[in-house]
Amino acid sequence: MIKVKNISKSYKDAIVLNNVSLEINKGDFTAVMGPSGSGKSTLLYSISSMDNPDEGEVVFEGIDVYKLSESELSKFRLNKMGFVFQNSQLLKNLSIFDNIILPGMVAKRESIEVVRARATELMSKMGIEDIKDSDIREVSGGQLQRAAICRAMINSPEILFMYEPTGALNSEAASQVMEILKKLNQEGISIMLVTHDAKMASMAKKVIYIKDGKLAGEIKLSNEKEALAEIDFWLRGQTSLIC
Repeated sequence: MIKVKNISKSYKDAIVLNNVSLEINKGDFTAVMGPSGSGKSTLLYSISSMDNPDEGEVVFEGIDVYKLSESELSKFRLNKMGFVFQNSQLLKNLSIFDNIILPGMVAKRESIEVVRARATELMSKMGIEDIKDSDIREVSGGQLQRAAICRAMINSPEILFMYEPTGALNSEAASQVMEILKKLNQEGISIMLVTHDAKMASMAKKVIYIKDGKLAGEIKLSNEKEALAEIDFWLRGQTSLIC
């Protein structure tokens, strides 16, 4: 699905990514962990084409995304990828429902009736159909994040890129979002997320650890019940390598 080949990125004199290669296959759920400043967010932004690496390639289903023009890349992102960040990024001047359908309107790939029907279906699946007409300032953080996931899914993307999607939520809301992501992945949506939360990462099928801009470790999770303990043990080993 996505092949990342030897990407590097520097800001001024600081090397943020150093010759990183990895693959994301269809149906993967990959969590990216690592200390602050390790290059986690830059890796996510580079793979999702939100930031250009200085060197290397990101090949999505045979297409080198950085050889696309700006307009081609924008259209490619809109149709193939969904994005969810720590803060919902919803627009204050639109209702929850209008925020969700906006990317579908911009894509102009389907009729407005189809887009609105999909939005209604997504909101029902996320349990937020009762807030469709609400202003974003009238609902909880957990509801906003579920609305952000609906918006990310409105164009039926092949992969969701997520940056600390539960970072601003309380434990109950975070658990609700985690269950939603698990179900989406079970339905075939690929997910790549950056998180500092081992509990969040324990839902993934694979966890990669970034240190000093390099891929320092990788663990595949097979037993969901033991995943959190397995990650905690693994992370202690990764941390000891840093010290």
